[in-house]
Amino acid sequence: MPAFHDIFSSKKETPSSKAQTIIIDIHEKNSLVPAELSRLEIPFRFEHLEVADYIISNIAIERKTIQDLKSSIISKRIFDQIKNLKQYPSSLIMIEGLQEDLTNNEILHENAMRGFLLSLALQEKISLIITKNERDSAHYLSLLARKKPSSDISLRPTRLPETREEQLQFILEGFQGIGPVIAKKLLIKFKSLKNIFNASEQELQDILGKRAKDFRSLLE
Repeated sequence: MPAFHDIFSSKKETPSSKAQTIIIDIHEKNSLVPAELSRLEIPFRFEHLEVADYIISNIAIERKTIQDLKSSIISKRIFDQIKNLKQYPSSLIMIEGLQEDLTNNEILHENAMRGFLLSLALQEKISLIITKNERDSAHYLSLLARKKPSSDISLRPTRLPETREEQLQFILEGFQGIGPVIAKKLLIKFKSLKNIFNASEQELQDILGKRAKDFRSLLE
């Protein structure tokens, strides 16, 4: 299929091929995907991701087994995940398993799954990829990582904060090791960004712990 060769290059993958670093959520450590990426010599690192399981350039990827997808539809957890994925310029959901199993299960009516898949494509504008297993998923991720980025990489989701509180939290989450929980604790204790930035290492330790030193060093 020449069209796919044009996109991903027909050259055989080699260790010398340049690949982008894949950011992997720490909860994916127990899957076989990172091990296969390592075998393929694709660079990656683990981080605590608020959105998605994998980030490649400006693409957010959520990986699910078919059973997990069905459970998340029933619990409606998937809809929050879709909303979060759309914070990124590009996003996709990667489903592992046999395609016929998507509509073959007692816990979810087959038309409910069909309706969800149609909504995902037509309303949410999120792509869906069905892979055979974790190894196959890793190969898809490998191809994406070897693609040349189309634009500058954003380190955070693109949704702009709306309220004053969200703006303050957004700024703090730009610092390594500070997620939403820590950011909110800092704002509650110090009341303003100015007070946080002027606080001593000792004052910050109650919330940041050992990271207080790195935080102060970065500010200075």
